[in-house]
Amino acid sequence: MERATSLASEIPVRKKSFRKRWDSPLAGYLFISPWLIGFLALTAYPMLLSLYYSFTNYTLMKPIEWVGLDNYERIITADDKFAQSLKLTFYYVLASVPLKLIAALMVALLLKKAVRGISVYRTAIYFPSLIGASIAVSLLWKNIFGVDGFFNQVLGFFGIPGTGWVTNPDTALWSLIGLSVWQFGSSMVIFLAGLKQIPNDLYEASAVDGASKLKQFFKITLPMLSPTLFFNLIMGVINSFQMFTPAYVITGGGPMNSTYVYALYLYERAFSRYQLGYSSSLAWIMLILIVAAAVIINLTSKYWVFYESESQGGKGK
Repeated sequence: MERATSLASEIPVRKKSFRKRWDSPLAGYLFISPWLIGFLALTAYPMLLSLYYSFTNYTLMKPIEWVGLDNYERIITADDKFAQSLKLTFYYVLASVPLKLIAALMVALLLKKAVRGISVYRTAIYFPSLIGASIAVSLLWKNIFGVDGFFNQVLGFFGIPGTGWVTNPDTALWSLIGLSVWQFGSSMVIFLAGLKQIPNDLYEASAVDGASKLKQFFKITLPMLSPTLFFNLIMGVINSFQMFTPAYVITGGGPMNSTYVYALYLYERAFSRYQLGYSSSLAWIMLILIVAAAVIINLTSKYWVFYESESQGGKGK
């Protein structure tokens, strides 16, 4: 009897000790350890290794040679293709990101309406973004806008002469921009979620005051949606700077280097010329440019991003 009583008295202590042990921060690290190991092995370590290689002359054919800042100096002062690819990339970003955001917002406004079968329409419109800018999609896009592609056949039906949209230096980059704009589904879904957070009372009160639909859009919808627009803008700029698969599959950088974007140039230096040290420098320059663009957008956001707690006072971020 006494032994049973002593065992019973030890049970709460063991439970308490077990609970205390799992209340330790080590338990949290244990649960996130799969992600943490993957991050350290597949992201952090390759990034640090790439940073080291960017200061070396590493070609796979010869021993690694430390050259300091020579790679960066040569890129900025003596590499004409760097300037050309950077210019095309900026052009692509400045054209594709605003057009994609406008298309996503306009479609989100249409899909906000409660009509029969709206879920089917949303799914169908989102589907192109679900499959992403894959090799299959790029090949399909290349066939559609080829000389004998479907788009030219449609133009020919109306008596409009077509052209090789992906083989013409004047239109090749715009064909890639069109593919980016066509895949606006992800931004549209985020815009749609933001639109649903805007109270209908604001629209009803403004309608009583005689505000038109256009005025409601600029005075209510855009200010209330500005945080969502800010997020989509940041993500769009980051993704556009890294655009590679469509340029590689559809045009291969041509014709006449008209789609020779930065990521394609980086890839060529690394895996065609095996200049891994030089390409690592190009990669870190791209990272610096992306961070700089994000910082500039963030600094300017205080003038045009409004949050709900501050919108009544008319102040931005």
